[in-house]
Amino acid sequence: MRLEGKVAIITGASSGIGRATAFRFAEEGAKLVLTDIKIDQGQQLQQTLTNDGYDALFVKADVTNETEIQQVVNKTISQFGRIDILFNNAGIGNEEKRLVDMKSEEWDKVINVNLKSIFLGMKYVIPEMMKQTGGSIINTSSLLGIKGKKYVAPYNASKAGVLTLTKNAALEYGEQNIRVNAIAPGVIDTPIIDEWRKHPEKWNIISRANALRRLGTPIEVANVVVFLASKESSFITGTTIMVDGGGLTF
Repeated sequence: MRLEGKVAIITGASSGIGRATAFRFAEEGAKLVLTDIKIDQGQQLQQTLTNDGYDALFVKADVTNETEIQQVVNKTISQFGRIDILFNNAGIGNEEKRLVDMKSEEWDKVINVNLKSIFLGMKYVIPEMMKQTGGSIINTSSLLGIKGKKYVAPYNASKAGVLTLTKNAALEYGEQNIRVNAIAPGVIDTPIIDEWRKHPEKWNIISRANALRRLGTPIEVANVVVFLASKESSFITGTTIMVDGGGLTF
């Protein structure tokens, strides 16, 4: 098992990529701290994992709330004594509209959930990793943080910010053996794309807009996260791995 004895925090754990990664981390031997604002789904996930014999703890947390992120870290240390892996995965999309029609409140919400949360997670986890022999942090960006797409300006901007923040943290903490990488998923079969499904003509294009001509699955992304969390990627830091079916080249 590639993550045996490791302790991992996953934000946005209750569905989609976060949920799939929780199961993959557990299968690879990690002890899990699951965070989300969706209490029922988070508790159900914890129960499912523990029923399957895995070690998991759910802690409700708003990833934009500094105090709640501190509490997640404190509870992780109290329960497991260390933090080896942080998967900064929580994120939201935005209602499609032109930039000039975007309310500042909408902009702030997306930036806070998608980018500020990455900062807060690293701010409070890195000091714990520095007490150890290092750790691995994986931040979720997006194909749209590189390629862009009209009418989703705050999403594009937030996910682009994740990429540079990832590089910055990798440079600052590499000497402490803390690796920081990002993933950039393309169109993955998760709830965040449900709104696109309601428009058949658009959906027919979006759902096949990559070299493989299909949607990605959460488990396909989770497998990459496992790789970045494991020793197999021990000389990889400050980089972004596309998990987009060739969407960037399409």
